[in-house]
Amino acid sequence: MAVQKDMTKGSPMRLIVQFCIPVMIGNIFQQVYSMTDTIIVGQCLGTGALAAVGSTGTISFLILGFTMGCCIGFCVPIGQKFGAGNQAGVRRAIGNSVTLSVIITAFISLFSTLFMRTLFAVMHEPADIYEEAYEYIIIICAFALAQTIYTLLACILRSLGNSRVPVMFLIFSAALNIFLDLLFILSFNMGVAGAAWATILAQAIAAALCAVYMYTKMPEYRLSFRDFLPDRSIAMSEIRLGIPMGFQFSITAIGAVMVQTALNLLGSTAVAAFTAGQKIEALIEQIFGGIGASVASFTAQNYGAKRIDRIKAGARAATILSVISAGISSIICIFFGPSMTRLFVTENLEEIVPMVSTYLNAVSTGMILLALIFEYRNIIQGMDNSFLPLCGGIIELAARAVIALLAQKRMSFSLVCLANPLAWFTAGSFLVICYLVIMKRHYPEVRASGIHEE
Repeated sequence: MAVQKDMTKGSPMRLIVQFCIPVMIGNIFQQVYSMTDTIIVGQCLGTGALAAVGSTGTISFLILGFTMGCCIGFCVPIGQKFGAGNQAGVRRAIGNSVTLSVIITAFISLFSTLFMRTLFAVMHEPADIYEEAYEYIIIICAFALAQTIYTLLACILRSLGNSRVPVMFLIFSAALNIFLDLLFILSFNMGVAGAAWATILAQAIAAALCAVYMYTKMPEYRLSFRDFLPDRSIAMSEIRLGIPMGFQFSITAIGAVMVQTALNLLGSTAVAAFTAGQKIEALIEQIFGGIGASVASFTAQNYGAKRIDRIKAGARAATILSVISAGISSIICIFFGPSMTRLFVTENLEEIVPMVSTYLNAVSTGMILLALIFEYRNIIQGMDNSFLPLCGGIIELAARAVIALLAQKRMSFSLVCLANPLAWFTAGSFLVICYLVIMKRHYPEVRASGIHEE
C-alpha cells in the first residue's frame, strides 16, 4: 500500500522541508524537458531554431498554463478531504477532477489549434522563425492532454502527502525525453517537430506510470465509474477553486505574451538571448516551486483538519526557506548564470551573452518577491480562497503590460527584462498583505501552542 503523509501532525518546518526536496527535484527535471529541447535545438539546429522554440514559450504558458492552474486548484479539495479523514470524499474528488480536466483540456486544445496563426499575427512573430515556431507549438497544443493528465496525477499524489513517486517517474521520463530528442532530431531529421514529439511522448509516459502506480499501490483510492460522474458539491468546489487558478495562470501568461510581443520587435537574436536567460532562471528558481507545492499540501490538509494554528506556523517556516533560497538564487543568477549561455547557443555569443547577463541581473532583483508569490498564493488557495490569488495575477498582468508597452515604444531590451521583477514586486507584496489581513480578521484566536511535535 502506498504511503501517504499526514501533514496535520509534526513539526511544520521539518514536514515542509521533507516534502519540498522531492518536489524541487521533480521541478528541476520538469525543466529538463524544456531545457533539453532548447539545448539540443540550439546546438544542433542553430540560433534561428532556438528562437523559434523560445518564442512559443509564452504561448504555451498562456494555453497550457490554464489547464495546469485548473489541475492545481482541483486538487485542493482532495487535500482538504484527506486532512479531514474522508476517504470516500477523496475518491469522489479525484474522479471529478479527472473528468473536469479532460473536458477543459479538450476544449483548450481545439481552440488553440484553430486560432494559433491569429495569435502569431497579434504577437508579430518574426518571419524568419514563423514556420518552425508554428510547427512546434501546434504539436504541443494538440496533444496537451498528456501534460494535463501528468500534472493532475502528480498534484493528486502531492495532495495526499506523496511527493516522491511523481519525481521518480518524471526523472525516468526526462531521461527518455533526452533520448527521443536526439533520436528524432539527429537520426530522423525531424527538426523542431522532433523536439515537440519527444516532449509529448515523455509526458504521456510519465502520466501512464502515475496512473499504474495509483491503481496498483493505492487500492483504497481505486475509482469506480460513479466517482467520475459529477458530484454537485465536489464539482462546484473544484470549479470554484480550479477555474480562477487557471485564469490566474493565463492572466500572468497574457502579460508574458505582451512582453514577448515587445521582444519579437527586437528581432530573433534578442528572442534567442531572452530564451536562454529564461531557461537559466527557470532552472535556478525551481526551489520556489518546491516550497510552494509543499505549503499548498500542508495548508490544504490542515485547513481540512481545522488547524489554522499550524497553517500560521507553516507560513513562518516557508517564509524563512523562501528568503534564504531567493538570496542563493540571486547570487547564482548574477555570478554563474551568464556562463551557462553556451549550453543553449553556439552562434553570436559575443552579442548574446551580454544580453543574457542583462536579463539575469534584472530578474535577480525580484527573486525574494517571486519566492513569496509561490508561497502565499498557495497558502491562500489552500485556505479555500481563489479570488485573491486571481487578483494577484491581474496585478502581475498590469505591471507587465506597462513595461511591455514602454519597451515597445522605446525598442529597449533592458526594459523588456524589467517586466518580470516589477510584476513580482507588485503581486508578491499584494499576496503577503492579503495573508496577513486574512489571519488578523478571520483567525484572531490562532495560538502558537501545539504546532511542533504532536
